[in-house]
Amino acid sequence: MASDLETRVDEIAPDIYRLSTWIPGITEHGFTFNQFLLTGDEPFLFHTGQRFLFPQVWAAIERIVPLNRLRWISFGHLEADECGAVNQFLAAAPHAEVIHGPLAIMVSLNDMCDRPPVAAPTEAAHDIGGHSLRFIATPHVPHNWEAGLWFDETTSTLLAGDLFTHTGQCPALTESDCVAPALEAEAVFHATGLTTNLAPTLTRLAELDPTTLAIMHGASFHGDGAAQLRGLSDGYAGLFGAS
Repeated sequence: MASDLETRVDEIAPDIYRLSTWIPGITEHGFTFNQFLLTGDEPFLFHTGQRFLFPQVWAAIERIVPLNRLRWISFGHLEADECGAVNQFLAAAPHAEVIHGPLAIMVSLNDMCDRPPVAAPTEAAHDIGGHSLRFIATPHVPHNWEAGLWFDETTSTLLAGDLFTHTGQCPALTESDCVAPALEAEAVFHATGLTTNLAPTLTRLAELDPTTLAIMHGASFHGDGAAQLRGLSDGYAGLFGAS
Protein backbone atom coordinates (compact mmCIF):
# COMPACT_ATOMS: atom_id res chain seq x y z
CA MET A 1 0.00 0.00 0.00
CA ALA A 2 1.14 3.55 -0.69
CA SER A 3 0.81 4.46 2.99
CA ASP A 4 3.54 1.91 3.76
CA LEU A 5 6.03 3.58 1.42
CA GLU A 6 8.64 6.06 2.64
CA THR A 7 9.68 9.08 0.58
CA ARG A 8 13.19 10.23 1.48
CA VAL A 9 14.42 13.80 1.06
CA ASP A 10 18.07 14.55 0.21
CA GLU A 11 19.77 17.69 -1.08
CA ILE A 12 21.84 16.60 -4.10
CA ALA A 13 23.03 20.06 -5.24
CA PRO A 14 22.62 23.53 -3.75
CA ASP A 15 18.86 24.02 -3.19
CA ILE A 16 17.97 20.96 -5.29
CA TYR A 17 16.20 18.21 -3.37
CA ARG A 18 15.64 14.60 -4.40
CA LEU A 19 12.35 13.13 -3.20
CA SER A 20 12.75 9.37 -3.52
CA THR A 21 10.36 6.47 -2.99
CA TRP A 22 11.73 2.94 -3.28
CA ILE A 23 9.11 0.41 -4.33
CA PRO A 24 9.86 -3.31 -3.95
CA GLY A 25 8.60 -5.84 -6.44
CA ILE A 26 9.66 -3.91 -9.55
CA THR A 27 12.64 -6.06 -10.57
CA GLU A 28 14.26 -8.28 -7.97
CA HIS A 29 16.02 -5.27 -6.44
CA GLY A 30 13.08 -2.86 -6.42
CA PHE A 31 12.92 0.50 -8.17
CA THR A 32 13.13 4.14 -7.10
CA PHE A 33 10.74 6.86 -8.27
CA ASN A 34 12.36 10.26 -7.81
CA GLN A 35 11.07 13.81 -8.01
CA PHE A 36 13.27 16.90 -7.79
CA LEU A 37 12.36 20.17 -6.08
CA LEU A 38 14.34 23.31 -6.86
CA THR A 39 13.78 25.99 -4.26
CA GLY A 40 14.12 29.72 -4.78
CA ASP A 41 11.75 32.58 -5.31
CA GLU A 42 9.53 30.38 -7.48
CA PRO A 43 9.90 26.71 -6.44
CA PHE A 44 10.02 24.28 -9.35
CA LEU A 45 9.03 20.59 -9.24
CA PHE A 46 10.39 18.16 -11.82
CA HIS A 47 8.17 15.05 -11.93
CA THR A 48 5.00 14.67 -9.87
CA GLY A 49 4.97 10.92 -9.38
CA GLN A 50 1.94 8.74 -9.89
CA ARG A 51 -1.41 9.68 -8.38
CA PHE A 52 -1.11 7.07 -5.64
CA LEU A 53 2.16 8.66 -4.47
CA PHE A 54 0.70 12.16 -4.18
CA PRO A 55 0.31 12.12 -0.36
CA GLN A 56 3.92 11.03 0.15
CA VAL A 57 5.37 13.49 -2.36
CA TRP A 58 3.21 16.31 -0.98
CA ALA A 59 4.44 15.57 2.55
CA ALA A 60 8.06 15.45 1.34
CA ILE A 61 7.74 18.84 -0.33
CA GLU A 62 6.21 20.27 2.85
CA ARG A 63 9.41 19.31 4.68
CA ILE A 64 11.23 21.80 2.45
CA VAL A 65 8.72 24.52 1.47
CA PRO A 66 4.95 24.95 1.96
CA LEU A 67 3.18 23.32 -0.98
CA ASN A 68 1.17 26.49 -1.62
CA ARG A 69 4.46 28.18 -2.59
CA LEU A 70 5.00 25.78 -5.48
CA ARG A 71 5.13 27.85 -8.68
CA TRP A 72 6.23 25.56 -11.53
CA ILE A 73 5.66 21.92 -12.42
CA SER A 74 7.45 20.13 -15.23
CA PHE A 75 8.51 16.63 -16.30
CA GLY A 76 10.39 14.91 -19.07
CA HIS A 77 7.45 13.43 -20.96
CA LEU A 78 3.91 12.16 -20.50
CA GLU A 79 3.93 9.03 -18.37
CA ALA A 80 2.19 8.23 -15.09
CA ASP A 81 5.35 8.32 -12.98
CA GLU A 82 6.36 11.63 -14.54
CA CYS A 83 3.09 13.54 -14.41
CA GLY A 84 0.28 11.31 -13.13
CA ALA A 85 -0.42 13.55 -10.13
CA VAL A 86 -0.17 16.84 -12.03
CA ASN A 87 -3.79 17.88 -11.51
CA GLN A 88 -3.64 16.96 -7.83
CA PHE A 89 -0.70 19.33 -7.49
CA LEU A 90 -2.47 22.05 -9.46
CA ALA A 91 -5.43 21.75 -7.10
CA ALA A 92 -3.26 21.86 -3.97
CA ALA A 93 -0.90 24.64 -5.14
CA PRO A 94 -3.07 27.56 -6.32
CA HIS A 95 -0.23 29.52 -7.96
CA ALA A 96 1.43 26.58 -9.72
CA GLU A 97 1.54 26.25 -13.51
CA VAL A 98 2.78 23.46 -15.72
CA ILE A 99 5.66 24.49 -17.97
CA HIS A 100 6.89 22.35 -20.88
CA GLY A 101 7.87 22.52 -24.52
CA PRO A 102 5.40 23.78 -27.14
CA LEU A 103 5.06 20.31 -28.66
CA ALA A 104 3.93 18.68 -25.41
CA ILE A 105 1.48 21.52 -24.86
CA MET A 106 0.00 21.19 -28.32
CA VAL A 107 -0.18 17.39 -28.35
CA SER A 108 -1.44 16.70 -24.83
CA LEU A 109 -1.11 19.26 -22.07
CA ASN A 110 -3.71 21.77 -23.28
CA ASP A 111 -6.26 19.00 -22.90
CA MET A 112 -4.80 17.16 -19.93
CA CYS A 113 -4.03 19.94 -17.45
CA ASP A 114 -6.76 21.49 -15.32
CA ARG A 115 -4.97 24.84 -15.62
CA PRO A 116 -3.53 26.10 -18.93
CA PRO A 117 0.15 25.20 -19.31
CA VAL A 118 2.93 27.65 -20.11
CA ALA A 119 5.41 27.23 -22.95
CA ALA A 120 9.05 27.00 -21.89
CA PRO A 121 11.31 29.68 -23.40
CA THR A 122 13.05 28.40 -26.50
CA GLU A 123 15.95 30.86 -26.49
CA ALA A 124 16.33 32.37 -23.02
CA ALA A 125 16.62 30.58 -19.69
CA HIS A 126 13.68 30.33 -17.30
CA ASP A 127 14.68 32.29 -14.18
CA ILE A 128 12.95 31.09 -11.01
CA GLY A 129 14.98 33.29 -8.67
CA GLY A 130 17.94 31.24 -7.51
CA HIS A 131 18.05 28.85 -10.46
CA SER A 132 18.36 29.61 -14.16
CA LEU A 133 16.73 26.76 -16.07
CA ARG A 134 17.12 26.03 -19.76
CA PHE A 135 14.62 23.73 -21.50
CA ILE A 136 16.11 21.26 -23.99
CA ALA A 137 13.80 19.41 -26.36
CA THR A 138 14.92 15.77 -26.68
CA PRO A 139 12.35 14.13 -28.98
CA HIS A 140 12.33 10.33 -28.59
CA VAL A 141 15.27 10.49 -26.13
CA PRO A 142 15.01 8.38 -24.16
CA HIS A 143 11.42 7.98 -25.38
CA ASN A 144 8.28 9.90 -26.37
CA TRP A 145 7.95 12.51 -29.10
CA GLU A 146 7.37 15.40 -26.69
CA ALA A 147 10.33 14.57 -24.42
CA GLY A 148 12.41 17.38 -22.99
CA LEU A 149 14.82 17.98 -20.12
CA TRP A 150 15.96 20.97 -18.08
CA PHE A 151 19.49 22.17 -17.30
CA ASP A 152 20.08 24.38 -14.28
CA GLU A 153 22.84 26.76 -15.31
CA THR A 154 23.23 27.97 -11.72
CA THR A 155 24.32 24.62 -10.29
CA SER A 156 25.31 22.80 -13.51
CA THR A 157 22.63 20.20 -12.83
CA LEU A 158 20.93 18.27 -15.62
CA LEU A 159 17.43 17.11 -14.71
CA ALA A 160 18.05 13.91 -16.62
CA GLY A 161 14.66 12.21 -16.33
CA ASP A 162 14.72 8.59 -17.51
CA LEU A 163 18.29 8.76 -18.79
CA PHE A 164 20.58 6.50 -16.73
CA THR A 165 17.66 4.54 -15.26
CA HIS A 166 18.97 1.83 -12.95
CA THR A 167 17.37 -0.48 -10.43
CA GLY A 168 17.79 -1.10 -6.74
CA GLN A 169 17.65 0.77 -3.44
CA CYS A 170 20.32 3.39 -4.12
CA PRO A 171 22.07 6.18 -2.24
CA ALA A 172 20.77 9.65 -3.01
CA LEU A 173 24.02 10.70 -4.71
CA THR A 174 26.96 8.75 -6.08
CA GLU A 175 30.28 9.46 -7.73
CA SER A 176 30.38 5.93 -9.10
CA ASP A 177 29.81 5.08 -12.74
CA CYS A 178 26.14 5.11 -13.75
CA VAL A 179 26.61 3.86 -17.31
CA ALA A 180 26.98 0.14 -16.61
CA PRO A 181 23.93 -0.02 -14.29
CA ALA A 182 21.93 1.95 -16.86
CA LEU A 183 22.83 -0.47 -19.64
CA GLU A 184 21.91 -3.40 -17.40
CA ALA A 185 18.50 -1.82 -16.80
CA GLU A 186 18.11 -1.18 -20.53
CA ALA A 187 18.59 -4.89 -21.14
CA VAL A 188 15.61 -5.50 -18.82
CA PHE A 189 13.26 -2.69 -19.86
CA HIS A 190 14.22 -1.91 -23.50
CA ALA A 191 12.90 1.61 -22.84
CA THR A 192 15.18 3.75 -24.99
CA GLY A 193 14.17 4.83 -28.47
CA LEU A 194 17.00 3.71 -30.73
CA THR A 195 16.56 6.50 -33.24
CA THR A 196 18.95 8.69 -35.16
CA ASN A 197 18.34 11.36 -32.50
CA LEU A 198 19.90 9.33 -29.71
CA ALA A 199 23.66 9.88 -30.06
CA PRO A 200 23.43 13.54 -31.21
CA THR A 201 21.11 14.34 -28.31
CA LEU A 202 23.41 12.73 -25.75
CA THR A 203 26.34 14.62 -27.28
CA ARG A 204 24.42 17.90 -27.05
CA LEU A 205 23.62 17.22 -23.39
CA ALA A 206 27.27 16.36 -22.72
CA GLU A 207 28.30 19.74 -24.15
CA LEU A 208 26.45 21.37 -21.25
CA ASP A 209 29.17 19.88 -19.00
CA PRO A 210 26.88 19.04 -16.07
CA THR A 211 28.43 18.26 -12.69
CA THR A 212 25.23 16.72 -11.28
CA LEU A 213 22.82 14.37 -13.04
CA ALA A 214 19.42 14.28 -11.32
CA ILE A 215 18.29 10.78 -12.30
CA MET A 216 14.66 9.76 -12.01
CA HIS A 217 15.17 6.05 -11.35
CA GLY A 218 18.26 5.33 -9.24
CA ALA A 219 20.99 7.35 -7.59
CA SER A 220 21.82 10.83 -8.81
CA PHE A 221 25.40 11.39 -9.97
CA HIS A 222 28.00 14.00 -9.01
CA GLY A 223 31.18 14.41 -11.02
CA ASP A 224 31.99 14.50 -14.73
CA GLY A 225 28.47 14.32 -16.14
CA ALA A 226 29.70 14.89 -19.68
CA ALA A 227 31.82 11.73 -19.52
CA GLN A 228 28.82 9.78 -18.22
CA LEU A 229 26.64 11.00 -21.08
CA ARG A 230 29.29 10.16 -23.68
CA GLY A 231 29.79 6.78 -22.05
CA LEU A 232 26.07 6.12 -22.23
CA SER A 233 26.07 7.03 -25.91
CA ASP A 234 29.01 4.70 -26.54
CA GLY A 235 27.27 1.95 -24.60
CA TYR A 236 24.18 2.18 -26.75
CA ALA A 237 26.32 2.17 -29.87
CA GLY A 238 28.10 -0.96 -28.69
CA LEU A 239 24.95 -2.81 -27.62
CA PHE A 240 22.58 -1.85 -30.39
CA GLY A 241 24.64 -0.44 -33.21
CA ALA A 242 23.08 2.99 -32.57
CA SER A 243 25.17 5.96 -33.62
